[in-house]
Amino acid sequence: MLYLLLALGFIFVIGGAYLLVEGASALARRLKVPDLIIGLTIVAFGTSMPELVVNIYASLLGATDIAIGNILGSNIVNILLILGIAAIIRPLTVKADTVWKEIPLSFMAALSLAILSNDTLIDRSGQAALTRVDGLILLCFFSIFLYYIFSTLKAEHVKGADDDGKRGGLSIPSLFVIAGLICLYFGARWVVDGAVFVAGVMGMGERVIGLTIVAVGTSLPELATSAMAAFRKNADIAVGNIVGSNIFNIFFILGLSAVISPLPFSAAGNVDIAVTVGATMLLFIAMFTGRSHRLLERWEGILFILFYSAYIVYLIAAR
Repeated sequence: MLYLLLALGFIFVIGGAYLLVEGASALARRLKVPDLIIGLTIVAFGTSMPELVVNIYASLLGATDIAIGNILGSNIVNILLILGIAAIIRPLTVKADTVWKEIPLSFMAALSLAILSNDTLIDRSGQAALTRVDGLILLCFFSIFLYYIFSTLKAEHVKGADDDGKRGGLSIPSLFVIAGLICLYFGARWVVDGAVFVAGVMGMGERVIGLTIVAVGTSLPELATSAMAAFRKNADIAVGNIVGSNIFNIFFILGLSAVISPLPFSAAGNVDIAVTVGATMLLFIAMFTGRSHRLLERWEGILFILFYSAYIVYLIAAR
């Protein structure tokens, strides 16, 4: 039954991503909202729902290695694997605000996690953990991110719905978004359930499961959404979805998880944080290489995937 759910989950995830991109793009056009903002909010938050559900469940069960590994693994997958695949499908032109604001904010999120989870290295006392206070700090950072998004909306002089929207033209795109989110939620949940079962049969530890099987499973919505957006030449949603999801994952999901239940942090996780920080920095550097600035080219996408493959080989060898 779990193998059947795994296959069905992939179908739901891909179909849900298609509905979500279609609905979000239509809403952006009819409400005159920039595609980048849609990618940073509705799409990014919606595709991060699997991570949110898995982390809340893991926190309540005390499976802290899965909770932390899921987020770190998802953020690594998002940049190195998903953006790599999207860039191979079609080179991605990135807006200046993404390069100078959103990507650095994602880098700050990873760096904040590194500091908060290693506070014992500073005061030399207690066990390393993300405490409830740390969780509240991350949620405060998330509120700043939300303020930035709404400030960007104001700066763009976003107008209300046009005449087509007033006649009920928003109803179908909204239904697409809702249907897409529902499909993504159930599809990702079935994929993760099946993947965890398979990983258990293979005898893998919780940390490795969280960083690989669970992380890839919960990142399937981002993969399908960004790949579909790249194919449809919508780079703003493809990139905004990934950057927004990474910020959302650390500031909101890990913050909320730590508030629900403090998350003990093992020293081995520092390697994964370092890879997360390095991947974000690599994305920033990629904006200034190649034929032109702010363009993620195919060869850079291939390089991202090679880095991710090397990371997976390390995890398997070190487990």
